[in-house]
Amino acid sequence: MSDTRTKFKYNCWDFLFTCVGLPLFIFDVVLDVLAAVSFYKERAYVYLGVLVLFLLGSSLLTQAYSWLWYSYDEFERKTKVEKLPSPRQLKLLHVFQLGIYFRHAGVLEMAVQSFYKKIPDPENGASRHTGSSADEQEPDSESIAVSLNHDLSMLRIIETFAESAPQLTLMLTIILQQGYPDLITVLKAVGSASAIAFTVTTYHRSLRSFLPDKKKQNITSSVIYFTWNLVLISSRLTALALFASVLPCFIFTHFICSWLVLFFFAWRSKTEFMESPCGEWLYRATVGLIWYFDWFNVAEGKTRYRTVLYHGYMLTDICILCAVWCWKMSTDPPDFVIEPMHALIIAVCVVVVYILGLILKVIYYKFFHPNLDSDEQQSVDEVDFRMMSSATEVSAHYNKRMRKLAKNFYS
Repeated sequence: MSDTRTKFKYNCWDFLFTCVGLPLFIFDVVLDVLAAVSFYKERAYVYLGVLVLFLLGSSLLTQAYSWLWYSYDEFERKTKVEKLPSPRQLKLLHVFQLGIYFRHAGVLEMAVQSFYKKIPDPENGASRHTGSSADEQEPDSESIAVSLNHDLSMLRIIETFAESAPQLTLMLTIILQQGYPDLITVLKAVGSASAIAFTVTTYHRSLRSFLPDKKKQNITSSVIYFTWNLVLISSRLTALALFASVLPCFIFTHFICSWLVLFFFAWRSKTEFMESPCGEWLYRATVGLIWYFDWFNVAEGKTRYRTVLYHGYMLTDICILCAVWCWKMSTDPPDFVIEPMHALIIAVCVVVVYILGLILKVIYYKFFHPNLDSDEQQSVDEVDFRMMSSATEVSAHYNKRMRKLAKNFYS
């Protein structure tokens, strides 16, 4: 096999997502601050406390993963930005919840460098990367950008389901309880929904980078993947918001009980994502959190029965949540009043939307999802083995964590 097979490609779409990612991340932080200030001014201390809980919890979780991955890689940093602080200073940055910003900046640095090399030289019209011996000695910024982006996309997934998804549920609950949309609440809800959509898209693109060239997916598959995820997540979050709007205290009990069940199944899946026992237990606990909102493939091999079991559980849970909401709206309605028939229609629509998402998911896996056969999987494994065992520069940019997730997703 040629060496080009082992190199990752960083195209214009990846560059665009990288450039948009950091401003979107900062914009989300600004909305968090505005929402917190708004709750404080309105003396909505319960909402403020829940929002701060989501913010601190998600930040601590993502910083913990970022620090563990640096330690697993023996603090080998490939960008100038990440090399600025010493390991001790880097630890302090993570303690003060700033470590992930350096990861964002490092990816952006390599992305700009990779994009600059592809710009034609105005003097001769050729690319600035000529392939000379001097160029070959330079770091492969394209592969580095893809490798760093793999870790960043996984951190975004963790942050999304630890912060954005719960926040969106909270904002929908507030709108339902108040009976009217508040500007800051709506902006925060839109921001959380945008973060979820952006994260799902970038994560799928990261998985696609591990496919052989002949199995690369077209844009249609990404659109369908994005659509069915968004539909399923929207239905799930709406059901949780409906339930929380009439029984706000019981939503935490519901989460704890559901998380314990999902955490047990994550443990039974025998995941091998992290490189330390404590890190692996943290990962399994995080998988239980993600599963509370959406399916996330963590085990190698055929997962059809596990997926059917999961979605059957989710569909049953959504039906129960909507049924409880309808019952409360008819027997003990809150300040806002919805006609029982209208409440029933809303509940049925939430369930139907989830079923529609399942149909779209079946369509995706039936017609657009590439399943590597044994020969192709062995071919990919051989390439990965060379990349891990050789002393070439390409191996230094190989991200074994995301490769495990990609193998689970496409096997």
